[in-house]
Amino acid sequence: MTDLRELRAGLRADVRGEVDFGVTARALTTMDASNYRRVPLGVVSPRDADDVAAALAVCREHGVPVVPRGGGTSIAGQATGTGVVLDLTRHMNRLLSLDPGTRTAVVQPGLVLDRLQEAAAPHGLRFGPDPSTHSRCTLGGMIGNNSCGSHSVAWGTTADNVRELSVVTPRGERLRPGRGWAGAPAGLRELVDGELARLRTGFPELPRRISGYALDALLPEKGADVARSFCGSEGTLGVLTEAVVELVRAPRARALAVLAYADESGAAEAAAGLLEHEPLTVEGMAADLVPSSVDLPRGGAWLFVETGGDTEEEARARADAIVRAADVVDSLVVTDPARQRALWRIREDASGTATRMPDGTEAWPGWEDCAVPPARLGAYLRDFRGLLAAHGLRGAPYGHFGDGCIHVRIDFDLLTEPGIARFRTFSGELADLVVAHGGSLSGEHGDGQARAELLPRMYGPETVALFERVKGVWDPDDLLNPGMLVRPEPLDANLRFAVLPREPVDVAFGYPADGGDFSAAVRRCVGVAKCRTESASGPAVMCPSFRATGREEHSTRGRARLLHEMLAGELVTDGWRSTEVRDALDLCLSCKGCRSDCPVEVDMATYKAEFLHHHYAGRRRPAAHYAMGRLPLWLGWVARTRSAALVNAGASVGLLARAAKRLGGIAGEREIPRLAGEPFTRWWRGRRTAVPSAPGILVVLWPDTFTEHLSPSVGRAAVRVLEAAGLRVALPPTLRLAGARGLVGDARSRSALRLPAARRGRVCCGLTYISTGQLDRARAVLRRTLDLMEPVLATGAPVVVLEPSCAATLRTDAPELLHDDPRAARLASRVRTFAETLEQYAPDWTPPALDRPVTGQTHCHQHAVLGDTADRRLRAAAGLTGDLSGGCCGLAGNFGFEKGHYEVSVACAEDQLLPAVRQAPEDALVLADGYSCRTQLDQLAGVRGRHLAEVLAEALEKDS
Repeated sequence: MTDLRELRAGLRADVRGEVDFGVTARALTTMDASNYRRVPLGVVSPRDADDVAAALAVCREHGVPVVPRGGGTSIAGQATGTGVVLDLTRHMNRLLSLDPGTRTAVVQPGLVLDRLQEAAAPHGLRFGPDPSTHSRCTLGGMIGNNSCGSHSVAWGTTADNVRELSVVTPRGERLRPGRGWAGAPAGLRELVDGELARLRTGFPELPRRISGYALDALLPEKGADVARSFCGSEGTLGVLTEAVVELVRAPRARALAVLAYADESGAAEAAAGLLEHEPLTVEGMAADLVPSSVDLPRGGAWLFVETGGDTEEEARARADAIVRAADVVDSLVVTDPARQRALWRIREDASGTATRMPDGTEAWPGWEDCAVPPARLGAYLRDFRGLLAAHGLRGAPYGHFGDGCIHVRIDFDLLTEPGIARFRTFSGELADLVVAHGGSLSGEHGDGQARAELLPRMYGPETVALFERVKGVWDPDDLLNPGMLVRPEPLDANLRFAVLPREPVDVAFGYPADGGDFSAAVRRCVGVAKCRTESASGPAVMCPSFRATGREEHSTRGRARLLHEMLAGELVTDGWRSTEVRDALDLCLSCKGCRSDCPVEVDMATYKAEFLHHHYAGRRRPAAHYAMGRLPLWLGWVARTRSAALVNAGASVGLLARAAKRLGGIAGEREIPRLAGEPFTRWWRGRRTAVPSAPGILVVLWPDTFTEHLSPSVGRAAVRVLEAAGLRVALPPTLRLAGARGLVGDARSRSALRLPAARRGRVCCGLTYISTGQLDRARAVLRRTLDLMEPVLATGAPVVVLEPSCAATLRTDAPELLHDDPRAARLASRVRTFAETLEQYAPDWTPPALDRPVTGQTHCHQHAVLGDTADRRLRAAAGLTGDLSGGCCGLAGNFGFEKGHYEVSVACAEDQLLPAVRQAPEDALVLADGYSCRTQLDQLAGVRGRHLAEVLAEALEKDS
């Protein structure tokens, strides 16, 4: 039995990189993107090849297996293990050199593919293979799995683009595998020379044969390429420390032909016939993976066929030729790069979208990427659909139709014994079907545990025995990734769902998309890891904390893994009291970016609120939860006592401000915001005594905490614009009369003391309580709010919410938290943003012409929950040009004010917001609808951001 203390001490003594046997590090690496889970002993992050060799030596001495790991996006389980995980992404992640003349690059295994592409692009070069996980997968993982991607019809697999490798064998030998038997371990050539006939006849010829070891690459007529044969070995033969890869010339221009067919069989049968036109891609997907709003040519399935050329005209001409040659229902040719990216995003997100059936049922990998000869793809798909039907299963195929490779997630029941038995039976029958069509069990993602058990059906027992002998030559101690490819564990063992509780967990939120089951919500994260991108492009938000720290535990996936282990109770044993989960969630900004940007809509902001609710139940909370989580309470008290001036004066005195920040858990680097001398509703009451109600459609303006006490100018501006648009503005009632209907609109109700059954209050969305996990208080606040809002709900009036965070809370969090109160859903359906209100209720109004460029950031909650289509149209109508950046401002309500968060908050702002403002034209208007965004701009850049309502109101005043 392994002595963990000796193992850990030995690794720490000999390895210069990090050695972590803690709960968090182990929990983060129990799973990849597959159905499997194994608990490692610890994680080592080597700094270089010497560290790799040292770690292997210590583990060999203790008889502990080693699993090399890159981005952890493997789908067959090969990036999980029970020994020591080598995390090659933390330090061994550099591009060592790039030579445009020879079109080669030297890379370390932890380098993310997109970083190589960015470095090669200025030279007109690129690495050919490009999996849909290109923004987070590593070159080492691609070599380990022999990854392919959408351009493999033009540029082949990873193995086709590797020239030479640097490898440390399990016994510490440094080899440089290449062509002509270069870098072969002792005994390999002799073994191959005795099996030439088998190698020439036992390996099917097809472009996507990834299963098993590529031993036929060692044939003399194929150049005896040891590097190529190493590709796809899934970390079982040696540990890659460096690679020389070949680059290809990227077309100067591209065109995308989207070809529509009646169904997927029609698209599949057409794909092979398009290859003679030498396209760059032939990708296929059917309607069940495409959102209904996507603007695609009419049809039931589509081929995405990309062409290249030196000019846009040349690329388009090739695309047009393909359209003419194809027998299609409809077609579309796109040359605009932005529109092409939008269309490709549909295809890339399919790996996550496919994890849910159209009715919301879960679907899983396991038979993710079988491949058959392209000419047989149509027939194979029909047989595959028939097999699914025979087993009562469903799936949505998509993938690399030009290479005969199909991706599919299937709605296996992996939670019950009968469901798992069906999974096993189906797997065997599908393996036989693939082999009958001359195919490979894996066409891209490797065999791992998911398919290795079935390799004898594809290759026969003799060839599989040869695989074992080859493994023995490279790794005689079976140290590296045991149980993968050779001597595999059963395909239905180590399923990650087996450890989750079978009974629903008692939770506060309703989780309507997951049947009220928190375990099902956590299962949403399948490990696609789109949250681990190092840079966000376009309007994307997820995941700002990961981009700030680069640490797995600060990604959406990492946090989901820790919650999974919390529910499992094996590694994380303290349940809701877990400090590991608490610490990982501490840097979650609750930006909700994952709710929209994650392909499976993981909602970590809700999970964080749920966790904090349970974690602090019956216990003292952090000071910031009282100071900022109960902000509406304190600010309401200040307003009632009319003490804003006194509070502001105190905050301006250094000693008092420092003391207040210490007591309130506020970062010392932060300035305490100034309170408004006149709250918005006080201004409203004074105004309504002098201004009669305007005619027009009634809209109810929500006086959120930030508009009321901190930015009343936004509320005043909104009233000015809404009334100019012909709308009649009212505020919610502040008086609840038992058994009577209150009045909509005065926000004062002076006679409450003379009414025996009256209750006074103000509406509040509960945002600050929810974000700090004070869910019992949030419920109470929301129920009081719904009581007050009943007269509004009895009308048809929309509720205009100026603060995006509050609008998002009312639209999503409130009905999910009060899932037992139908009034919450009714209120949610009434919520409108400022721009939505003008577009829907004043469609004939023309805003003033500003004719100015804009800069700033779309509020993260607006991006994730509300959408900004109406805002973009309103800006365009007002002559405001330019796009707002994505990302999160980093202040995110209470987050950026809390002690210990300042550096991450600043890093998030520097991700997109602050650079966008610095690079904007001098006359650009800085737009920021969220109070947090405006505060961050003011405190970090000295820039005044403005709500769109303020900009329009100011223009109206100038015109009047």
